[in-house]
Amino acid sequence: MNRKLILYIVLGLVLIIAINGSVYILDETQQAIVTQFGKPVGEPRTTPGLNFKIPFLHKVQFFDKRYLEWDGDRNQVPTKDKKFIFVDTYARWEITNPLQFFIRLRDERSAQSRLDDILDGETRNAIASHNLLDVVRSTNRDPEVTEDFMEELEVLEEISVGRAKIEEIVLAKANERTADLGVRVLDFKFKRMNYVNEVRDRVYDRMISERNRIADQFRSEGQGEARKIQGDKERDLAQIQSEAFREAEEIKGRADAEATAIYAEAYNQNRQAVELYKFLRTMESFEKSMDENTSIILSTDSEFFRYLNRLK
Repeated sequence: MNRKLILYIVLGLVLIIAINGSVYILDETQQAIVTQFGKPVGEPRTTPGLNFKIPFLHKVQFFDKRYLEWDGDRNQVPTKDKKFIFVDTYARWEITNPLQFFIRLRDERSAQSRLDDILDGETRNAIASHNLLDVVRSTNRDPEVTEDFMEELEVLEEISVGRAKIEEIVLAKANERTADLGVRVLDFKFKRMNYVNEVRDRVYDRMISERNRIADQFRSEGQGEARKIQGDKERDLAQIQSEAFREAEEIKGRADAEATAIYAEAYNQNRQAVELYKFLRTMESFEKSMDENTSIILSTDSEFFRYLNRLK
């Protein structure tokens, strides 16, 4: 009885293990292939749900069905016009044929390494075939003019290709090289670009020189305008001073004329009063110095004789 029970238990365990080893579940984010002794068997499984395999003989290799991310390394790349720049890129990709992917690449780690070679190489080729302006700009847009003086200062050079077109070129070339790998690159973009240190310093120096030139131009125009304003001010000031001086002289002349007339009139009036005063004082002095017994002798050239003679 114990032997039969043990046998039943062993058979049950074997049955459970066999059933468990013959069934696997595929969710909506996965796709898979079945291998036998390391070789693929049958078509890839891409439909979510319950699937079967031969236990102990088949193994299931799962692959992601979702979009995957590729992040490139920051590399130094020369442009067609010999400008060295650092380029940082990224892309998105997916496994389109899991069977081909397994045969050529085996796993995602190998796929990432292969994409490093393909995308980095195509990036170098694309950038080396175009000038720097085509790499950093996308369109021949008109510069935004916020001030009138910027119309003559901000002039953008024309580009023939553009950054977006170069990204499309890299994407197309990469997909040509990944067609037999069971993967497809969905999108490729330049994440960041910058000059190498030596070139960056020269660019900064050129930018500083250009801005200094613009500042000197503004300063020169400002100084010219300041001199014009100063000249106009001095001319207007001289004109105002001249007119004020002329008006002051006219006022002074009229005042002098009026003062002269007043002085003349006052002088005439004072002259008569002085003569009367002198006469009265003379009479008063004679009255006090002489009486009826006093006799005086006057010469003909004395002032008093002339005065008395004039009264006759």
